[in-house]
Amino acid sequence: MKLETEIESYLKNSISDSTDLQLYDALLTLVKAKADKLPEVAGEKKLYYISAEFLIGKQLGKNLINLGIYEEVKEILEKNGKDLAKIEDKEKEPSLGNGGLGRLAACFLDSIATLDMKGDGVGLNYHFGLFKQEFENNKQYEIPDEWMNGKNMLKKTDVCFPVELAGKSYTSRMYDMDVIGYKGNKNTLHLFDLDTVDESIIKEGIDFDKKAIAKNLTLFLYPDDSDDDGRKLRVYQQYFMVSNAAQLILKEQKELKHDLKDLDKYVAIQINDTHPSMVIPELIRLLMQEGITMKKAGDIVSNVCAYTNHTILAEALEKWPMDYLQEVVPQLMPIIEGLDYVVATAFNNNEELSIIDSQNRVHMAKMDMHFGHSINGVAALHTEILKEKELKPFYDVYPEKFNNKTNGITFRRWIMHSNPELSSLIDAAIGEAWKTDENALEQLMEHLDDEQFLTHMDEIKHENKVRLAEFLKKKQNIVIDPDSIYDVQVKRMHEYKRQQMNALWVIWKYMQIKKGNKPARPVTVIFGGKAAPAYYQAKAVIHLILCLQELINNDPEVSPYLKVVMIKNYNIAKAEITIPACDISEQISLASKEASGTGNMKFMLNGAVTLGTNDGANVEIKDLVGDDNIYTFGRSSDEVIKLYETSGYHAVEYYKENKEIKEIIDFITDPKLVKLGDKKMLADLQDNLMNKDWFMTLLDLESYAEEKEKMLADYEDRERWKRMALVNIAKSGFFSSDRTIRDYNRDIWHLK
Repeated sequence: MKLETEIESYLKNSISDSTDLQLYDALLTLVKAKADKLPEVAGEKKLYYISAEFLIGKQLGKNLINLGIYEEVKEILEKNGKDLAKIEDKEKEPSLGNGGLGRLAACFLDSIATLDMKGDGVGLNYHFGLFKQEFENNKQYEIPDEWMNGKNMLKKTDVCFPVELAGKSYTSRMYDMDVIGYKGNKNTLHLFDLDTVDESIIKEGIDFDKKAIAKNLTLFLYPDDSDDDGRKLRVYQQYFMVSNAAQLILKEQKELKHDLKDLDKYVAIQINDTHPSMVIPELIRLLMQEGITMKKAGDIVSNVCAYTNHTILAEALEKWPMDYLQEVVPQLMPIIEGLDYVVATAFNNNEELSIIDSQNRVHMAKMDMHFGHSINGVAALHTEILKEKELKPFYDVYPEKFNNKTNGITFRRWIMHSNPELSSLIDAAIGEAWKTDENALEQLMEHLDDEQFLTHMDEIKHENKVRLAEFLKKKQNIVIDPDSIYDVQVKRMHEYKRQQMNALWVIWKYMQIKKGNKPARPVTVIFGGKAAPAYYQAKAVIHLILCLQELINNDPEVSPYLKVVMIKNYNIAKAEITIPACDISEQISLASKEASGTGNMKFMLNGAVTLGTNDGANVEIKDLVGDDNIYTFGRSSDEVIKLYETSGYHAVEYYKENKEIKEIIDFITDPKLVKLGDKKMLADLQDNLMNKDWFMTLLDLESYAEEKEKMLADYEDRERWKRMALVNIAKSGFFSSDRTIRDYNRDIWHLK
């Protein structure tokens, strides 16, 4: 059947006479039908990638690409007066993740399927995700993200498991989503839920009864953990996720008639950060129920499980009080205490290595490192910091377990779908091999002096800037100039990522323009990202940015030269519009604090030039593109670590000794800003920056401003800038998630 006829058979109407919503429904049905016919990836050994987050983005366009029919569908629709982009806009974005952790998991699933490796994702089916971000009175407010209303790729299954929580048995329900490989076969994302979850218990905003587990368990990703009930709810969620994962694994192995004593021959489990850590004691417990001794079960699980560390921030290395676990998962406590005893015996009660510490807290990462066979960081610098500083006691006893796996991104999503014009230009220049052989992008270096190619590439960048300007005008009624420099920082809001430093530069630039020092070209500073509901300081930074947006964009003296935009409810769909339009990619975390970053890779692939610290994967970007094609500033990770160790940084000294810094900080509570905002919130932020500033904003502010000004000036050398952009694209092949997954498989999973 011809594709056009097939689409119309699902429509029961002509394409030209159908609405965009009807066409979305028909195309979704088409994708599901074609996915149903695809074989599942085959192999003797299977990976289970367990993650609290899968930030998968909208699925229609990505699946059409991976099925190899995107262009044909687009042409059929255009012939009938329809626009595929508008139809894709009808899909509600699945709200199953928050930031880089979840997006990485989604990229990995795409690459695993594309590389024809047998591997499924396992997570939770959050009804409202993190939250939908709204702005009111220049502040962030949170409301439920109702992504499940409408048709999507989720399939309800008949697979259910009993899960015991706080002594009560609950029955789970598995929902599946096909993960289609690029022109290949398919794997599955399994998402677990409870049929008893009740969306009506949500009160104002995203508040709900945290004790009503049967009704609330999968309502939200990362429920507010500012009280005991919220923290316990996270334990409930994590155990529910891993118990289902472990039961699914054993069910599938039994169906294959595999001997559970040989589990490591057939199964690999990747623990994505510490949220799934309880899979270790849970799988041991279930194997013991199958008649395997605890010692043997521990050995089996150690050979199956591997742990990825994504951060050195203490808040992400989870430590649960024993009394929480005793209340929520009492069946796991004998196993966890047994594992702690094994460690204590082996290492003479060395508390640095203990799973249970002297405060009766269970360290999830320590359990992963003792009872997993691999420990990996996610960028070269990050892994070295883990080995030499943060996890040194473990590296000293398990050096063979440590390895680096620098993160990556899927090119199917982050250029083929989000920037099709640039993708087509690359095809015309070097062929299509780069779509499955990322190293082929290096051939673009042959076009560094190709004026026609560079001009076309620059025209595509400008078209993408126009597209973003039109989007912002339509969605937020903000007018920006596509001929201005788009200076972009879009990522999860956190003090270590230092959006506050960018905001302080905006204040400085505003003051400079007021003094008559006008830039050669207008600058548009674009922010985007959500702050966790209970994270006051991050919400205060959003408040400052929104106040600056209102002040500057309505100032006739300043707005022709400087604009500020905070994209509301930043998500994957908005990233796909923003990233291709970016000129300057802001990657300005405090050195040593960003494990890797993946936004930096997406911007690089789309021809933006990085302004960044020597942190995370920025270091590897610099190694690849060379000093002449990246702008770096700030103290090194070694210098920063030493300042922490010696308590050598005092923000107030920078405030007192540097006149410009004092003026910038003082402006946060200037009457012009206070009039637009919350005086207390602005004053609290000001006080924090002056007297605490844990992530050392003022330490690097001066060098940041100097490097940024240099970058703005260099942008005017258009020929040089275009070549810098091309070098970044050509050298981005290393950051393909296909390469990352090959590395994981070679060193950790050994899937056949």
